[in-house]
Amino acid sequence: MSSALTDLLPHPIVQAPMAGGVSVPRLAAAVSEAGGLGFLAAGYKTADGMYQEIKQLRSLTQRPFGVNLFMPQPEHPGASTGSTATAGAAPSHAAAVDVYAHQLAGEAAWYETELGDPDSGRDDGYDAKLAVLLDNPVPVVSFHFGVPGADVLESFRRAGTFTLATATTPDEALAVERAGADAVIAQGVEAGGHQGTHRDNPEAEGAGLGVLTLVSQVRETVGIPVVAAGGIMRGGQIAAVLAAGADAAQLGTAFLATHESGANVVHKQALTNPLFVRTELTRAFSGRPARGLVNRFLREHGPYAPAAYPEVHHLTVPLRKKAAASGDAQSMALWAGQGHRQARELPAGRLVEVLAAELHAASTALSAHPKGPTR
Repeated sequence: MSSALTDLLPHPIVQAPMAGGVSVPRLAAAVSEAGGLGFLAAGYKTADGMYQEIKQLRSLTQRPFGVNLFMPQPEHPGASTGSTATAGAAPSHAAAVDVYAHQLAGEAAWYETELGDPDSGRDDGYDAKLAVLLDNPVPVVSFHFGVPGADVLESFRRAGTFTLATATTPDEALAVERAGADAVIAQGVEAGGHQGTHRDNPEAEGAGLGVLTLVSQVRETVGIPVVAAGGIMRGGQIAAVLAAGADAAQLGTAFLATHESGANVVHKQALTNPLFVRTELTRAFSGRPARGLVNRFLREHGPYAPAAYPEVHHLTVPLRKKAAASGDAQSMALWAGQGHRQARELPAGRLVEVLAAELHAASTALSAHPKGPTR
């Protein structure tokens, strides 16, 4: 690994930032204390809410940790995500959201709640969060749904913060490098939760690269460190992405089931529940492609959900909260990667230790048979 990454994490294991209350301070602290890199997810939080979680995390560990930010969303689907949000939406875009809201009216009636306001904001408090993180620097900051401007990344560099941004294609990885980020997260299509594409392009839906292919292509495209993400659940898989050219691996679903995870217990149980046998990329809950366990809500509404993030996200928030409160897994956003059936219910620190041991065993076996097994 590069020396900068080595200083941050003794084991090449990064806990993915999972928004919606999963990546809580106690989870990030447990991962960092065990030698991985724990992450807080600032998405969907206020700047003050993020700051309070950072304070709590700092009281739990002295080890490095990271904070993840969502980039502001452009006005039109498919546009590049930049560092400045544009208010408003095209009439056709707004009309598609209205049609989807009409379709969800029955869900709202069933749960005895109102749908959320789709016009609740497009920037996720981005500028305020930047100000907090630059005034009170943290070791690592990562970005999802795009890459910030060079000025932002340079400001973090001067503050001593290591920066990463997600890419789902080699071209996006090149944009991350050119903007001045310290490393790129190569997110394969297997990953649970939202795909971190820089453009939400419906025409390219389903064309995502698997993590091994993506890592090898990104490694040949950029010179900065690469963190692999997407369906990784075992130490042997970490060894595989390292062999493909990654410097570390980021795992989300693997940590979702841990004791310290803030995920709803219904969500945790669904990962290995035989009722949920597969995952799909869907816009049903948020308007942006995200991988989750296939349930009733996804099946019934996914085919009709418009490319409208964050409008659809705001629209469905009350429904998802009601479903979670009532323990209704069939209407929750059960984000999960393709390897969800391999989830292990362990303390997060213990999981890091197990993954590190599995990685060591796989690497040792590879060294013993560099040309592959004999026949």
